[in-house]
Amino acid sequence: MDMVARLVNEKPLVIFSKSSCCMSHSTKTFLYDFGANPTVYEVDQMPNGQQIERALQQLGGRPSVPAVFIGQQFIGGTNTVMSLHVQNKLVPLLIRAKAIWIWNDK
Repeated sequence: MDMVARLVNEKPLVIFSKSSCCMSHSTKTFLYDFGANPTVYEVDQMPNGQQIERALQQLGGRPSVPAVFIGQQFIGGTNTVMSLHVQNKLVPLLIRAKAIWIWNDK
Protein backbone atom coordinates (compact mmCIF):
# COMPACT_ATOMS: atom_id res chain seq x y z
CA MET A 1 0.00 0.00 0.00
CA ASP A 2 2.82 2.40 0.82
CA MET A 3 4.22 1.78 -2.64
CA VAL A 4 0.95 2.87 -4.26
CA ALA A 5 0.63 5.83 -1.91
CA ARG A 6 4.10 7.05 -2.91
CA LEU A 7 3.22 6.79 -6.61
CA VAL A 8 0.00 8.80 -6.28
CA ASN A 9 1.34 11.33 -3.77
CA GLU A 10 0.96 14.94 -4.90
CA LYS A 11 -0.38 14.01 -8.34
CA PRO A 12 -3.87 15.19 -9.27
CA LEU A 13 -4.79 12.23 -11.48
CA VAL A 14 -3.12 8.81 -11.57
CA ILE A 15 -4.12 5.77 -13.59
CA PHE A 16 -2.63 2.35 -13.04
CA SER A 17 -2.98 0.53 -16.32
CA LYS A 18 -1.78 -2.37 -18.43
CA SER A 19 -0.55 -1.62 -21.90
CA SER A 20 -2.57 -4.50 -23.38
CA CYS A 21 -5.83 -3.83 -21.50
CA CYS A 22 -8.63 -2.39 -23.63
CA MET A 23 -10.50 -1.06 -20.58
CA SER A 24 -7.36 0.73 -19.40
CA HIS A 25 -6.97 2.27 -22.85
CA SER A 26 -10.64 3.35 -22.90
CA THR A 27 -10.42 4.92 -19.44
CA LYS A 28 -7.23 6.81 -20.28
CA THR A 29 -8.74 8.08 -23.54
CA PHE A 30 -11.94 9.10 -21.77
CA LEU A 31 -10.03 11.14 -19.17
CA TYR A 32 -7.72 12.66 -21.80
CA ASP A 33 -10.84 13.92 -23.59
CA PHE A 34 -11.59 16.10 -20.54
CA GLY A 35 -8.24 17.80 -21.04
CA ALA A 36 -6.61 15.91 -18.18
CA ASN A 37 -2.99 14.86 -18.31
CA PRO A 38 -2.89 11.89 -15.96
CA THR A 39 0.20 10.24 -14.60
CA VAL A 40 -0.03 6.73 -16.03
CA TYR A 41 1.75 3.70 -14.62
CA GLU A 42 1.76 0.66 -16.89
CA VAL A 43 2.08 -2.07 -14.26
CA ASP A 44 2.91 -4.73 -16.85
CA GLN A 45 6.04 -2.73 -17.72
CA MET A 46 7.20 -2.06 -14.16
CA PRO A 47 9.66 -4.34 -12.32
CA ASN A 48 7.42 -4.31 -9.21
CA GLY A 49 4.16 -4.41 -11.19
CA GLN A 50 2.84 -7.58 -9.58
CA GLN A 51 3.27 -6.09 -6.11
CA ILE A 52 1.44 -2.96 -7.21
CA GLU A 53 -1.40 -5.06 -8.66
CA ARG A 54 -1.77 -6.92 -5.37
CA ALA A 55 -1.89 -3.61 -3.47
CA LEU A 56 -4.56 -2.30 -5.87
CA GLN A 57 -6.64 -5.43 -5.35
CA GLN A 58 -6.42 -4.91 -1.58
CA LEU A 59 -7.85 -1.42 -2.12
CA GLY A 60 -10.84 -3.00 -3.81
CA GLY A 61 -9.78 -2.91 -7.44
CA ARG A 62 -11.48 -5.85 -9.17
CA PRO A 63 -9.89 -6.27 -11.66
CA SER A 64 -6.76 -4.50 -10.51
CA VAL A 65 -6.54 -2.21 -13.57
CA PRO A 66 -7.50 0.31 -14.59
CA ALA A 67 -7.27 1.87 -11.15
CA VAL A 68 -7.97 5.59 -11.05
CA PHE A 69 -6.90 7.97 -8.29
CA ILE A 70 -8.19 11.55 -8.28
CA GLY A 71 -6.62 13.89 -5.75
CA GLN A 72 -4.80 10.95 -4.14
CA GLN A 73 -8.15 9.24 -3.47
CA PHE A 74 -8.83 5.79 -4.92
CA ILE A 75 -11.86 6.17 -7.17
CA GLY A 76 -12.02 2.74 -8.77
CA GLY A 77 -12.07 1.41 -12.30
CA THR A 78 -13.84 2.13 -15.54
CA ASN A 79 -17.37 1.51 -14.22
CA THR A 80 -16.91 3.91 -11.32
CA VAL A 81 -15.41 6.62 -13.53
CA MET A 82 -18.30 6.30 -16.00
CA SER A 83 -20.87 6.29 -13.20
CA LEU A 84 -19.38 9.47 -11.74
CA HIS A 85 -19.59 11.09 -15.15
CA VAL A 86 -23.24 10.10 -15.64
CA GLN A 87 -24.01 11.55 -12.18
CA ASN A 88 -22.22 14.81 -13.12
CA LYS A 89 -19.71 14.23 -10.32
CA LEU A 90 -16.56 13.48 -12.33
CA VAL A 91 -15.79 16.99 -13.61
CA PRO A 92 -16.09 18.60 -10.14
CA LEU A 93 -13.72 15.95 -8.75
CA LEU A 94 -11.21 16.60 -11.53
CA ILE A 95 -11.44 20.36 -11.05
CA ARG A 96 -11.10 20.12 -7.25
CA ALA A 97 -8.00 17.93 -7.65
CA LYS A 98 -6.62 20.38 -10.24
CA ALA A 99 -6.48 17.63 -12.84
CA ILE A 100 -8.37 19.95 -15.18
CA TRP A 101 -8.75 23.71 -14.90
CA ILE A 102 -11.89 24.53 -16.82
CA TRP A 103 -14.64 22.55 -18.42
CA ASN A 104 -16.94 23.55 -21.23
CA ASP A 105 -19.63 20.90 -21.66
CA LYS A 106 -21.14 22.27 -24.87
